[in-house]
Amino acid sequence: MKPASAGLAAHLDGEVTTLATCWRLQRQDGWVRGFTDHDQPLLIDGLTYVASTGFLPSAIKSGADLSVDNLDVDGFLDDDALKAEDLTSGRFDGAAIDIFLVNWADLTQGRLLLRRGTLGEVKRADNRFSAEIRGVANRLQQVSGKLYSRLCRTDLGSAECTVSLVLLTDELVVSAVASGDTFSVPTARPTGFYTFGLCTFLTGANAGAATEVLQHNGEAIQLFTAMPRPIVIGDQVRLVAGCDKTPETCQVRFANILNFRGEPHIPGNDKVFSYPIKG
Repeated sequence: MKPASAGLAAHLDGEVTTLATCWRLQRQDGWVRGFTDHDQPLLIDGLTYVASTGFLPSAIKSGADLSVDNLDVDGFLDDDALKAEDLTSGRFDGAAIDIFLVNWADLTQGRLLLRRGTLGEVKRADNRFSAEIRGVANRLQQVSGKLYSRLCRTDLGSAECTVSLVLLTDELVVSAVASGDTFSVPTARPTGFYTFGLCTFLTGANAGAATEVLQHNGEAIQLFTAMPRPIVIGDQVRLVAGCDKTPETCQVRFANILNFRGEPHIPGNDKVFSYPIKG
């Protein structure tokens, strides 16, 4: 049973209720915003919950068997804080969300928490979005531990990799734009240096957004996905060297084979299912 104050519990048991559903959304960068299905904004614990009648939650169901308790929230992109570009660029990935009930006529009665989780997959069509809310039990469905792999499992520059990215990182200015995922920067780095690396926009309409580099050819940079907003000449970007995670690149390019986190010499499926052949 979910805990509620005595006043709120009594209100819920009454014949007539004045309830409102609220959503508190907090991104990993600290950005916080509140929404409610009430027709007026509500001030709760110092945060204003903006009235947004476009929000429509699916049924919330909880079980005692640790089954996954995900739910969806549909709504219109009618608030300045929820821009379609931010949703598609990943700024809301993993954002913490609380869904709770309050008595809008008497906010001193506290809240009844309905669900606490994180924002999962976000789908967008026209001016409407559907966001998956993953409950705490969803973590039990995630793969834990490490699996052996022919390629390195860790990322370049991580604690396990130990390679320093200081000399492998450049801040450059976009000099030409070919499309939403391809632009040029004045760099003397050899072709392929940034391939599979990370590109972060420091200024411009895409400031703060980051994505991986698909291909680096001369001064041309092609991203895996097009940026949500237009790239323009003069945008400043941070480019970090990439790694294809092979042992050859680890040794030749980074001289870091002792920290290689892969198992390229373990026999594969062909070896496992092979059988003796008479000579």
